[in-house]
Amino acid sequence: MPKKRTRQVIQCPHFRWVLYQHKNGIWYADGRSNSPDLGRHSLGTSDQAEARSRVSELDLNKAVKQGLVDKSLLDRDSKALLQIAAGRRLYEEYTRRPLSVGGPRESTRKRYRAVLDKFVPFCTNQKIQYWNQVTDELLDRYASWLEIREYAHATQCFEIATILQINKYLVEKSHLPPEALIKKSVPKIQESTTYCWKPEEVKALFKACEDPELIWLRNVLITLAYTGMRISELAGLRWNDIDFEANKISLTDESKKKSLKGRNKRTIKSGYSRRFPIHPDLQPILNSIERQDDGLVFHGSRGGKIKPDVVRTVLIRDLLKPLADRFPSPDGEVGFIDGRLHSFRHYFCSVCANNNIPERILMDWLGHKDSKMISRYYHLNEKTSTEQMSKIQIV
Repeated sequence: MPKKRTRQVIQCPHFRWVLYQHKNGIWYADGRSNSPDLGRHSLGTSDQAEARSRVSELDLNKAVKQGLVDKSLLDRDSKALLQIAAGRRLYEEYTRRPLSVGGPRESTRKRYRAVLDKFVPFCTNQKIQYWNQVTDELLDRYASWLEIREYAHATQCFEIATILQINKYLVEKSHLPPEALIKKSVPKIQESTTYCWKPEEVKALFKACEDPELIWLRNVLITLAYTGMRISELAGLRWNDIDFEANKISLTDESKKKSLKGRNKRTIKSGYSRRFPIHPDLQPILNSIERQDDGLVFHGSRGGKIKPDVVRTVLIRDLLKPLADRFPSPDGEVGFIDGRLHSFRHYFCSVCANNNIPERILMDWLGHKDSKMISRYYHLNEKTSTEQMSKIQIV
């Protein structure tokens, strides 16, 4: 009885292939299940490992022929091509090294993952399969893609800087050839461009959230405005962080603790834990929220965990755009329509400055050891104070 043929399904970056060995011992690749039909091809070897290597070359050649990738890739050794998914795995493994040897904090790793969660699908849409194809021009297109989707200028800069950082790492570790290094600079943000809400705008946003379908969002926005928390901190807020008897909210940085069973460590951007009082107007809001089994305070419209990007999208779509005509922005200036979730942190800071809360106390509430943002609002407050003094006629 003849030996039964062994068939292997290989999913390459561009197409699906079925590898089988002919009775003469030569391996073949069958691509007829693809659209378009790619036919059957001899791989010219009886060695299985060599056959698997050659099917990758065949896949790239067919992709070039179908116009899926640039033909310049054929001039490179296929073994030197690094797939986007593989490069991501390498970098994320590198970022998981411990803090003691220079690894980033979990909160920073989350920000890197959020960047790649957008950049990888963008590459797929652009028919980019390898990190070797990531160029200066591609990053320009990615920045435009972010701009169209109304991501803030600072976010765009961070996203591009992260991709450049990954590119540099892959080259330095010889996962990419030296010529793949992207020589591009990203302007450093010297001052915050985040819009700061005005009181009448905040009231209008709260009012617009009274629709039953948006009550979850109203709870989120009110808490941001009354605490100055970051959206990431709010998303991870747990009921055991709130001490109603002491009237305090505690945010604990757990990055240096041992692994916590059942949940991820919470990390604070500043690296410092902090505790701050609950405003009297916020107490009834927190008390009105129904508790769920996961221990988290805030949930989305369907009861799931809060996702900052989803909250941001709903804020723009359901609140900012409908209210834009009511609060028009001056031509060429940042205005109401440009406000984002972080604007509530700025708003809280400005309200505290205008109510003469000592700067040192506010820094403790916000978790800052030093802050240009806080100083900005206190300087504005001093300017207003000076202007008011100059209006007084003593004699």
